[in-house]
Amino acid sequence: MIMADSGSSEEVAVIGNTDITSTESENNIINTMVERGTSLLKKMEISVAEAEKRTGKNTVNMQETYTVYLIEIRPAESVTEGGTPAAPDTLWRRYSEFELLRTYLLVTYPYIIIPPLPEKRAEFVWHKLSADNLDPDFVERRRVGLENFLLRVASHHVLSNDKIFFLFLTEEKGWREAVLDTGFQDKVDSRLKSVSAMLRVKNPDKRFTALKQYSDELNTVVSQLLRVRARVADRLYGVYKVHGNYGRVFSEWSAIEREMGDGLQSAGHHMDTYAASIDDILEEEEHYADQLKEYLFYTDAVRSVCKKHELMQYELEMASQDLAYKKQQKEELVTGTVRVFSLKGMTSKLFGSETQEQRESRLSAIEQSIEEGVEAVMEKNTECRDFVSAAWEDIERFKEQKDKDLREALISYAIMQISMCKKGIQVWSNAKDCFNKM
Repeated sequence: MIMADSGSSEEVAVIGNTDITSTESENNIINTMVERGTSLLKKMEISVAEAEKRTGKNTVNMQETYTVYLIEIRPAESVTEGGTPAAPDTLWRRYSEFELLRTYLLVTYPYIIIPPLPEKRAEFVWHKLSADNLDPDFVERRRVGLENFLLRVASHHVLSNDKIFFLFLTEEKGWREAVLDTGFQDKVDSRLKSVSAMLRVKNPDKRFTALKQYSDELNTVVSQLLRVRARVADRLYGVYKVHGNYGRVFSEWSAIEREMGDGLQSAGHHMDTYAASIDDILEEEEHYADQLKEYLFYTDAVRSVCKKHELMQYELEMASQDLAYKKQQKEELVTGTVRVFSLKGMTSKLFGSETQEQRESRLSAIEQSIEEGVEAVMEKNTECRDFVSAAWEDIERFKEQKDKDLREALISYAIMQISMCKKGIQVWSNAKDCFNKM
């Protein structure tokens, strides 16, 4: 089994620079989000090579159409000169299996900010973009997102060592049974969904409170940014396509001119090319929009860590409160004074006090209960302290990754916009040359 060394140095995922002057082909979008630096990625190459539409019957025996994704892994050792690379091991996975894997990771590693999956259905769409989850363009972008998810996990110094993750990559049959056999579903704390521990925590950790607030604000900002981008894409698409009218008019005009005809015809051709270029431009823009969406979804993963900490803090406070109550009971029993009204105290006054033997028996039981309470508080304290230590280490890793990723994505997006404007200037410069030659 190929596993990462547990002592491997932590690698931060970064977005690589891409050639913004060339348009990526539909089935050849290069994933640049993750640096292949961890020991697992040094030993094996991981990719989601293609997507395929299939038709079958679901659990209620109804016909359905769904998409499966081909995962390829191969040894990453260098090939000797004149040799051929090893054939990749391949298997097919549905999106729901990626969801199951991520849920398992969320439950098993609650202190880690688990990488998000790409959207299941398109969000923040503009009118020309299909919201159909079986649309070829959307499926292709989701293929890239799923590959990015696997590389994110494989580049993490803890997650890359997980046995279930390795089985996900290597065992097509039996993997689902293996992950369910771990019993992770039994570990899902329903209170995380039904109870807001934050409302009851008396002394919340200010760092996690601030982190949760930051996550909420980041979610709002990125959502607004994506909405603005969708509106701009809508308008830009219209502006570019309207330029096609120049081409039509110049072409019609050239038909009635002799000396000016060739120049007008050439200018019209440049305008047609300009109008048609917007399709490729906005398709490339979706690649950068998907990078922003990843961090929109990352905010949920950050909040999940914060909620888990709140619950642990709440349980610690409840254990401490229970211990204090038991100590108070012991004090009342020893001194014979009742500081708080209780049914037992009232009964004792009405029907007489208990015997010495009964008092000693009760005292012994309370002392035993106090010992158990002390152990419970110590255990919760240690559990909470260990969680905070591990979680904050991963949070610092995530912050560094986030800053680099978003900075690179925004810079690349700006460069792409500059390139687009330069192409527009070039089109009008060419048209000017055509007019000069008339």
